[in-house]
Amino acid sequence: MTSKSFARVGVVTLGLLLAVVPFSALAAEEAPTGIAALGFSLPGLIAQLVNFTILLVVLRLALFGPVMRMLDERKRTIQQGIDRAAQAASAATASEADARRVLDEARAEGQQAVARAQDAAARLREELEGRARADAEGIVTRAREEIALERDQAIEQLRREFADLTIAAAERVISQSLDRAAHQRLIDEVLLNSPLGQRG
Repeated sequence: MTSKSFARVGVVTLGLLLAVVPFSALAAEEAPTGIAALGFSLPGLIAQLVNFTILLVVLRLALFGPVMRMLDERKRTIQQGIDRAAQAASAATASEADARRVLDEARAEGQQAVARAQDAAARLREELEGRARADAEGIVTRAREEIALERDQAIEQLRREFADLTIAAAERVISQSLDRAAHQRLIDEVLLNSPLGQRG
């Protein structure tokens, strides 16, 4: 036990003893006059005031200080709890704002990725359509060229066969061999001037 605690216990004990022992017993009583006639004893009243003052001093020293310290400590603890709660609330608000910002950024990035994918798909579709058109035009052009080549070959073959038949027929008619090269030139000229030759 510390000396401060011991002094407090002593003061409390003294205060209690003074409160118990009436101070009025020490004073001599006379016939009631004035205030005593009302049932009050002046020395008793003074003793009660002294006892009350001592009790207030004892309470101030023994109880009021520790109770106030305890209340201050309790107030400080409550304030710390309130501060921590406010910090936690502000941290939660900040975390919520961060989460919302991250979600917004992710949503924006997703929309940009979708837009880029759609643009790439549109470009690829256009490119494929262009290639398909070019391939189709190439196929049509080659087919026309092949048709024209086959037609020209067929016309040339018909000319040759017609020339051979004409020369053979002429040889039989005149029963002698003709100059084949001269007749071929003649037939080519006739065919060139005929509607069959002009179509090519």
